[in-house]
Amino acid sequence: MSKKKKKDRNVKGKVLKVFKKNPSKIFNYKQIASKLEITDTQGRNAVIRSLGELNAQKIINQKNRGSYVLVVRENDYVEGVIEITSSGNAYLILEEEEEDIFIPRKNTNRALDGDRALVHRLKKRKNGKQEGEVVEITQRSKKDHVGILDKKKDFAFVSTRGSRMQTDFFIEKKEIEHYENGDKVVVRFKDWPKKASSPFGTLIRSLGKPGALNTEMHAIMYDYGFPETFPEDVATYAQKMDVGMSDKEIAARKDFRTKTTFTIDPINAKDFDDALSVTPLGNGKTEIAIHIADVSHYVKANSILDQEAYDRATSVYLVDRVVPMLPEVLSNGACSLRPHEEKYTFSAVFTVNEKMEIQKEWFGKTVILSDHRFSYEEVQYLLETESKNVSEGVALQGKAYTVSTEIYEAIRQLDTFAKILREKRMSMGALSFDRVEIKFNLDKEKNPQSVYFKSSKDAHKLVEEFMLLANRRVAEFIGKSKNKKPFVYRVHDLPDEEKLQNLKTIANNLGYQLHLDTSKVNESLNLLLRESNGKKEQHLIDTLTIRSMSKAVYTTKNIGHYGLAFDHYTHFTSPIRRYPDILVHRLLESYLKGHDKINSEALEEACIHSSNREQLATKAERDSIKYMQVKFMEDKVDQTFDGIISGVTDRGIYVELIENKCEGLVKISEIKGDYYIFDQAAHSLVGERTKKRYQLGDTLSVIVKKADLIRRQLDFVIDEGKE
Repeated sequence: MSKKKKKDRNVKGKVLKVFKKNPSKIFNYKQIASKLEITDTQGRNAVIRSLGELNAQKIINQKNRGSYVLVVRENDYVEGVIEITSSGNAYLILEEEEEDIFIPRKNTNRALDGDRALVHRLKKRKNGKQEGEVVEITQRSKKDHVGILDKKKDFAFVSTRGSRMQTDFFIEKKEIEHYENGDKVVVRFKDWPKKASSPFGTLIRSLGKPGALNTEMHAIMYDYGFPETFPEDVATYAQKMDVGMSDKEIAARKDFRTKTTFTIDPINAKDFDDALSVTPLGNGKTEIAIHIADVSHYVKANSILDQEAYDRATSVYLVDRVVPMLPEVLSNGACSLRPHEEKYTFSAVFTVNEKMEIQKEWFGKTVILSDHRFSYEEVQYLLETESKNVSEGVALQGKAYTVSTEIYEAIRQLDTFAKILREKRMSMGALSFDRVEIKFNLDKEKNPQSVYFKSSKDAHKLVEEFMLLANRRVAEFIGKSKNKKPFVYRVHDLPDEEKLQNLKTIANNLGYQLHLDTSKVNESLNLLLRESNGKKEQHLIDTLTIRSMSKAVYTTKNIGHYGLAFDHYTHFTSPIRRYPDILVHRLLESYLKGHDKINSEALEEACIHSSNREQLATKAERDSIKYMQVKFMEDKVDQTFDGIISGVTDRGIYVELIENKCEGLVKISEIKGDYYIFDQAAHSLVGERTKKRYQLGDTLSVIVKKADLIRRQLDFVIDEGKE
């Protein structure tokens, strides 16, 4: 090949790249040459020849003499949100039901996590996955970034490199005067000049010294875009609201103030979304009402309070604090169903027989007066105690404790009904995951003093079943109506077949049976979960089963809820902490009044936004737990613990300590005696020479090597003496 032809080919590739990065723009040869910084005659002639060839190949199209535009075939280009992974590669998250597009690190082209971008579809990878290249950033993410300030004489960098950031921010000298070197700071994207290797940023605030509890918790909030305070205008608006009870409003509602009513919540809860009331009707019939805080009465559509709630979309529950969706005057005050206070509610009311069969149902606005505020522990105690002892007063957590006979009997009745509901659900194929949650006892400075585990008992299941009942029946009331109405559903798609097959293979190797070729897959899954419960391999099977499941999301397109085995399901019961529940209340009220002019496109957009925010909140909550785990283990370096392998990657093995469920990493480079290869299909590391295997679910002893508060990571090494 002649040197001229080789040079022309290089130019042609560069010319095409200009068009691909600007797929809707028209260029002439001069503009292309300028973009490529070609100034000599020979180079310009190569550009002209390249344009002619690309036009002849119908890759570009001549709009008018000498001016060209890229020929865009349908689906060649697609827009979505960029999600950067820890490897530096990325995915384009598509809002339609299309598979996400993989973007290799070399093709991310200055996109940052959360940016909206136009991506050119490339050839499919060997595994059949779609690959792409970022050609244009259509909208930079508004989220702020957190990093460590490294001050130089005339400038600074903010090191933001982490699981979702692969670059640092350059900070100009005028920005850094009032900041201290080494502080953890918040930086906002300003610009990314064409020839700069790093984006330019603006410093927003210092969070304090890295590793400190408050610094790291604030860093988590900023990292995921959850503001710690409300804007001044929103706070002022909330403070000036009329939150008093009105005789006129009460008269317009169904009155439950004289009925036996109570709330059941965590012992340290401050916002009470839901209450239950029980009224015996005679002839074996009972009226059960699920009362939900009427948040939509206060949060009016399109108000600044509503916009702030929409933006947040959810409350976030970090280990040591709550980042609420609504200002405290509402979340802990007017909307919270506190005992002995009249409250506005939106209720689902059911008349049932002794078999918990629904004879009649009613939905509408109500007013209640809660008689008692219970913790889960108190209700569990009542369920385990005879009525004679309760009426005489028995010590609970060191205090004498009595309740009225009416309330005691109501709770026992609800427990009986809840067990019937649960049994029906399980017989329909609902999945049962009894996962243990890790919790921390904190001192006055909110440092972790000890770890305890929270498991679901009858008291929790009682509340869960009636919340599920209300959510399901509200969704059915709308979803089964004659005229199809836009609505917010909570859906859960079918599991990933490939991951289920992988679970089956591993379960079979461990001596269990999993039948995927029948109509009762869920029944088989539940049996597998029950049979492995308490065994060495429980963690492995629980983890693989959960990983095979799809994520539950909000949408107007109802496909049912696989995990719960419901054809119709929504979220109606927690409007203080979830924005979709507010939407459901508004929609239900509108339809009950006969109004049906709903913008379904805007509703779907709100569903997508809420689903995204929910996933971010979950990640923030997990990060706060990771930090507290590291904080708790800080004084336990060099100590030995028994653990279970909870994850296997090409970096090494993650081990969860049996004693306290804190998780850390044994790096593959730290495993002695052999060279270990990652076997992705078998979730294990295998010694190349010895064939020794470290598999997900195996037990082993580890030594705590390092507790890194800034990276929120524990580093372990295997205790060779116990191998």
